[in-house]
Parts: sequence; structure tokens; C-alpha cells
Amino acid sequence: MAIHEKRVRILNDAAPRDGGAYVLYLLQQANRAHHNPALEWAIAEGNRLGLPVVACFGLLDGRNGFPEANARHYAFLLQGLADARAGLEARGVAFVVRKGSPAEVARDLSGRAALVVLDRGYLAIQKRWYGAIAAGVDTRVVQVEGDVVVPVETASGKHEFAARTLRPKLHRLWDDFLEPVAAEVVKHRADGLSLRSEIDVSDPDRVLAGMSLDTAVAPVRRFIGGETEARRRLTAFLAEGLAGYGNGRNRPEAAAASHMSPYLHFGQISPVEMALAIRAAKAGDDDDRSTYLEELIVRRELASNHVFYTDGYDAYARAVPDWARKTLAEHAGDARPYGYSEAQLAAGKTHDPYWNAAQAEMRETGYMHNQLRMYWGKKILEWSPSPEEGFARTLRLNNRYFLDGRDPNSFTNVAWVYGLHDRPWARRKVFGTVRYQSENSLRKFDAKAYVKTVERLCAAEAHGSQG
Repeated sequence: MAIHEKRVRILNDAAPRDGGAYVLYLLQQANRAHHNPALEWAIAEGNRLGLPVVACFGLLDGRNGFPEANARHYAFLLQGLADARAGLEARGVAFVVRKGSPAEVARDLSGRAALVVLDRGYLAIQKRWYGAIAAGVDTRVVQVEGDVVVPVETASGKHEFAARTLRPKLHRLWDDFLEPVAAEVVKHRADGLSLRSEIDVSDPDRVLAGMSLDTAVAPVRRFIGGETEARRRLTAFLAEGLAGYGNGRNRPEAAAASHMSPYLHFGQISPVEMALAIRAAKAGDDDDRSTYLEELIVRRELASNHVFYTDGYDAYARAVPDWARKTLAEHAGDARPYGYSEAQLAAGKTHDPYWNAAQAEMRETGYMHNQLRMYWGKKILEWSPSPEEGFARTLRLNNRYFLDGRDPNSFTNVAWVYGLHDRPWARRKVFGTVRYQSENSLRKFDAKAYVKTVERLCAAEAHGSQG
């Protein structure tokens, strides 16, 4: 199946280089060797030009590392890169990993490239990388979207007010983009190319041990990175979790979640591949499938829309709508029922055993059920000295401990706690007219069973087994 033309963008005015030795693909957001539109487009171009394909990755480290990333994030990333390398080399695509920013590595390797192919992400740092590559490379640069179902600008040309305003736009378009990506046969293998790779990602633990990182947040055993593991989890969810998902998804103790968000965040599985699998699943009913697709496509792509069209999406003054900042400011002086330092929050040392359990799940395993994420965030707002400090705390804790932190969903969900994509509700102390969430919301599920589940998961981490 051909790549949809709306996924492909030429980023500069340069022509492809005559006499190039290979087609260069910067594998950065789509960390996978299959169902990857940018990779397949690069292979097709290589076949047309009679050239092999070289995939590259720029690994940031130390002071120049990816913002807020720590040993937990890098362990999962490196596991995924090891899996991607095996898949790429089996297909005849070379994989070069070097120290440096993606822009630096791509520019260094572009000198012998006939053209450069990029995948796509929507964060500000990724946009800066792509811009630097397009401006600093003297051959054609082509970007191929593979991170969402419907490319952001195709779905909407503006910042959307809420899911209800984006949903009909996506529904009108997504059938055109929900097409499988055929694997191109590599006609010119890259086995004979002599390109230096500074880092051997086939041994992720060794690479991680040699990096200069924040190691206070340790890797987790609950999740193993890589597209092989992503597909295994998806297959298991289709067989065991999809049936009843529509009713069970808001019950953390029911184990109805697919746990696919870390794999989507690191580009280790395609959302199109997932959506097609959900649609074709024999288990479950129409409600189960539509509920999952709402989260996978509408909610996830609303987040991409938010970060793409918002300069400063990580800043309270830019990410939170005016009406919400106004009402929160009016109630900033209200007495808080409880107050905690950020260190107390991180350690889960509050009066609320259910909030503490949610924090423990995140801190120890890198994940938290969506139903608890909402409650978790609202309580940080309630227990912080100001809405501005609450926003900053929520984002720091989110990005530090979650495997899927530092993601469009993360930035959007934190801003939602403070009123983004929402409307005014009944006025309350501290919150004003921003939506409040009380302990009564815990009655919608078996909170005590959830606490026991978290205790089991944390014990598994401590004893070296997978939860």
C-alpha cells in the first residue's frame, strides 16, 4: 500500500544529490523496523535510485541529554533500539548510532546521502531538530509522518477547543489513513557499507551503564522496550483485555488497560497498526472497539494538536486557558485542606492512602492507570501553595517517573487538570470553576483492590520479577 500523500512533506528546496552512496533515514520518533511509513518511503526511494538505506539515531547524553530523561527512560529506549537494529539489519538496512543530537548526526551522515528522510514528532525540541536538518543539509530533506493516524495539520489547521470539536474532523478523515503499510523489499542491501557506529545498542545494559544520566529513577521490570514486546502486549490485550473494555476501562483493579502508552511514546509501535488490529479483533463488541479507538486516535491526536499549535505548552501561562487561570487566581488565597512539599508528594507521604498508592505505582513501575491519573493531578492542585506551583509540580513528577512522560499526552493531561479542553463547573474553594475531583470518585471502582494490586506490582519490582 502506497504512503498517503498527506504524510509526505519536502522540507527544503534542494534537489536529491547525484552520485549519493545511500538514502539516509533519521530514525528518531518511529523506533521500529516495521509498519513505519518513513522507513518504507526511504526503502522505496533507495530501490528507485539503486541505493541502499542507512538508518541513523542520535543518542543524547549527560548535560546535553533529552530534557528530563533519566535512566528509566533511557533503558526502555535502548531496549527498543536493540530490537529495531535487529529488525533493520535483517531487512538489509544499516543502522548507525552515534553520540550527539539527531540534527548533528543526520547532518554528519548527509554528506554522502542522495537524500535525507525524517520521521515526525510534534514536540518543540523535535521541531527544532527538523528545522536544523532542513536548513543545514545540502540535499533534499523529506519528512514522512508515522506518529499519528491523521497528520495534525490535515486534521485541523488550528488549536482545537476540546475533543468534541476535533472528533468529527478525525472521523471524516481517518478511514483514508487507516491503511496497512506494506513492507518494501530491500533491493540493495547495506551490508557492504563501512559506516562507523559509535554505540553498539545490541547490549542495552552495557550502553546504559556507560552513560552520564540521572540514575535516581531506576529502570523498571514491569515494561520491556521494543516493537517485539509491543506487539506481544497488543496481541495479549486483544485476546484477554478488549472484551469488556468499554465498561472496565475506568476500573484500575480490573486490569482492562492495554499498557501500550510507553510503546506509543517511544514509537515502538504504530497507532495505525494498533487501530487496524482493534478494528479486526474478534473479541469484544462495537462499544469496546469504539471506546479504545476514541482514546487511541481522538484523545491522543487532540494532545498532538495541542502541543503543535501551542508555543510554551509546558508553561502554565501558555498552556492553561484564560478563563481557568482567572478563576484559579481568584481562589489562589483560599485555605488548602492539606499542604505538602514536592518531596512529600514524590515519596507518597500524604494522608490519602489511595493517592499514595497511585504515586507508588508511578514511582516504582513507571505507569499509572488513567482513572487514577486524573485524581492524582487534581489533588496536587488542591494540595499545592498556588496553581502555578501545582502545575509545575505535576509536570515535573509526571515527566520524571512515567515511562510515557515528556509526551504530548503528558503535557496535555497536566494542562487538563488546570482547565484545558474543559469548561467551567460549579465554583469551589481553591479550584474556582475548574473541574474538581473528590474522594467520592474513588467509589466508582474497588479502591482497596487497587491498593493491593499496587502493592503486588511494587513487590515484583523490588524482587526482580515482571508484573
